[in-house]
Amino acid sequence: MNSCLTPKRFSLLLLCLIAAAFLCSSAEAAGADVTDIRYWSYPDYTRVVVTLSDIPEYTQKRLSNPDRLYFDIQNSHIKKEVKTTLPVGNGMLKAVRAGQFSDNTVRVVLDLEKIRDFKIITLEDPVRIIIDIFGEQAAPAAPTGAAVKKRIVIDPGHGGHDPGAVGPNKLYEKDVVLDIALKLRKILSEDPNIEVFMTRDKDVFIPLEQRTAIANSRKADLFVSVHANASPRKDAKGIETYFLNWTTDEEAMKVAARENHISLKKMKKMSQGNDVLAEIKGSLLRDFKRDESLKLANYIQLSMVNKLHKEYSHIVDLGVKQALFYVLLGAEMSSVLVEVSFISNPLEEKLLSKDTYRGEVARSIASGINGYVTAAQPAKTVAGARKALASRN
Repeated sequence: MNSCLTPKRFSLLLLCLIAAAFLCSSAEAAGADVTDIRYWSYPDYTRVVVTLSDIPEYTQKRLSNPDRLYFDIQNSHIKKEVKTTLPVGNGMLKAVRAGQFSDNTVRVVLDLEKIRDFKIITLEDPVRIIIDIFGEQAAPAAPTGAAVKKRIVIDPGHGGHDPGAVGPNKLYEKDVVLDIALKLRKILSEDPNIEVFMTRDKDVFIPLEQRTAIANSRKADLFVSVHANASPRKDAKGIETYFLNWTTDEEAMKVAARENHISLKKMKKMSQGNDVLAEIKGSLLRDFKRDESLKLANYIQLSMVNKLHKEYSHIVDLGVKQALFYVLLGAEMSSVLVEVSFISNPLEEKLLSKDTYRGEVARSIASGINGYVTAAQPAKTVAGARKALASRN
């Protein structure tokens, strides 16, 4: 066989190489699309979310005269359907603007008014750049001698098109946790010193980043996210309560990955992200928040295990754990995520389908919250921590 490269074969090979190089360069040029920009505005807090089709590289800078914060997202393009001007006008932000700054750079600009601080977090699936803006507006002072109500935000997981975990007999997590959360609201609301808010009170989908924004906007003292657990092992059972922190425990990361709707591989990668670790390990206020979240988690876990064990002998205490849950990331108050039972376990699914069991779960969570609130010193609130930190500066 003649192994020489003929001119015809050489030309064909050259064409193939050129085509391959063109395809590679086109793939690189495609980069990340900016697919959505939205915001949630509250009296002294605003969250802006930029959604992209892929993980971007970006730079950010704050400029003065006029005051503005901009993000240059490299190797990116803005989709035609994205609204490029979002008027806000809430005293913190005048507007959010975006455009194709150059052939391969999208610029997103936040026109600022009066702000106290801002922070930035990047999350995946979908890829989002989250910008939290904190205004200067102070909370109104309580009248002299008046009891300060504790503000609690209850977050029933999933909802709408997101069913959460589905049991062997097709019981949906979203329905179970909504019912538990509504029962929990009713119990807690009986205390005149507690004010309760819900991230959802019906079967609707609320993005994870909006749930945290709701809690922050309400200036909540506590944020409790209610979920039902699931595992590929049908015999997995028990109750566990989480608070936000970095972890190397693979089982904890699996739970967080499922609730975050990402793969375990991405969960591990996220655990190494600098902005995520900075969010968790940053300031004295966040250290305070982490410690108080751990205490809250312990009160709820102990209450659930002790109270449910009186009626249901099979209850397993899986303990208090830590992991990186998107729904807890950026929360400005003590916050926990409760996994009430394994909906993937046939026995526990059957229990979760019963109104009496869901009622007992709600009562046990409420008892844990009340125990924490009663034990906490009056100064140990998020507002108290902020005031203490301000006095040191």
